[in-house]
Amino acid sequence: MSPDPSKISNVVVHPLVLLSVVDHFNRMGKVGNVKRVVGVLLGSNRQGVLDVSNSFAVPFDEDGKESEVWYLDHDYLENMYGMFKKVNAREKIVGWYHTGPKLLQNDVIINELVRKYCPNSVLVIIDAKPKTLGLPTEAYIAVEEVHDDGTPTTKTFEHVPSEIGAEEAEEVGVEHLLRDIKDTSVGTLSQRVTNQLMGLKGLFSQLQEIHSYLEKVSTGALPINHQIVYHLQDIFNLLPDVNLQSFVKAVYVKTNDQMLVVYLASLIRSIIALHNLINNKVQSRDAEKNEGKEKEPKEKKKEDATAKDKGDSDKKESGGKTDSTKDSKEAANKKK
Repeated sequence: MSPDPSKISNVVVHPLVLLSVVDHFNRMGKVGNVKRVVGVLLGSNRQGVLDVSNSFAVPFDEDGKESEVWYLDHDYLENMYGMFKKVNAREKIVGWYHTGPKLLQNDVIINELVRKYCPNSVLVIIDAKPKTLGLPTEAYIAVEEVHDDGTPTTKTFEHVPSEIGAEEAEEVGVEHLLRDIKDTSVGTLSQRVTNQLMGLKGLFSQLQEIHSYLEKVSTGALPINHQIVYHLQDIFNLLPDVNLQSFVKAVYVKTNDQMLVVYLASLIRSIIALHNLINNKVQSRDAEKNEGKEKEPKEKKKEDATAKDKGDSDKKESGGKTDSTKDSKEAANKKK
C-alpha cells in the first residue's frame, strides 16, 4: 500500500525562511513591544515531505490578556500571495509560522483561518531568540481529537519531525553571510575553540535526552521503541574500546605527535620574531648613521656660505673706504 502523499511525514525548512522570520521579528521588536510575529509559509509537498522554501510576513496583533481577541489581515495575505505567485507559481501556501516560542491557545483558531488557503496547513514555531542548543524549529499539524466520553471532537496539534535543509546555492549564500558577520577582532584559534565547545554542549544535551529516554523506558513510563533501540545499539557499536591497550597506545602516539608539531611551530614562530627584531634594530641603526652623514655636509655648506658672505661684505667696506680717501685728496688739490 503506497503512503498517502497528502500526509506530511517531515518538514524541511530552508535558511531563507529562518532569515526572513528573524528579520521580521527584529523589525517589529523595534516598533513596539511585540511578543510574537506571524507569517505565511510557501513551498511544496513532495511525497509527504513538506519543503518550505519561502515565506512572507502578515500584519498580526493580539490581546495579551484575552487569547480570543486577535487580528490577522487576510486581505494583505491574499494580495501578497498573488504577487508571489506571479514570481514563482510552484510555491504555494503550505502553512504559517509564529515565533512562539510555544503553542498558544488561539493557534488552533488561526490555523483554521489559514486552512482556507491550504487544507493541510502546517504550523512551524520558529524561535527567534533560542536559549538552548538545537534546531529552532518545531512543526505541528492539526488533527481531530476523539474523546472517549462521547463529547464532540476537538482540534489539537500533533508534532511532526522537522529539519533544516538547503540547496547548493543557499549553502553558498549562508557561508558568505556567516563570513561577513564573524567577529574579525577574534582570532581563528578562539573561533575554533568556541565552535568545538558549542559542539560538545550539543553532544552533551543529546546524551542527556538519550539517558532520560532510556530511564523512562526502563521504569515503564514509555513503551519500548525497537527502531530507537536499534539506532542506539549502532551508536554503541561504533564507540571505540578505550580499555584496549593498542588503542590507548595509538591515542598516546597521535597526541604526542600533535604536541610535537605544536611545540615546533611555537619554537619557529619565536625564532622568526626574534630574527625580525634583530633586523629591525640593525635597520634603525643604519638609518641613524645615514642621517648623521647627511647632516655633516649640510653644516659644512652652511659654514662656507656664511664665510663667503662675510668676505664679500669686508671687500665692499674696504672699497668704500678707498673711494672716500680719493675724494678727499681731490678736494684738497682743488683748494690749493
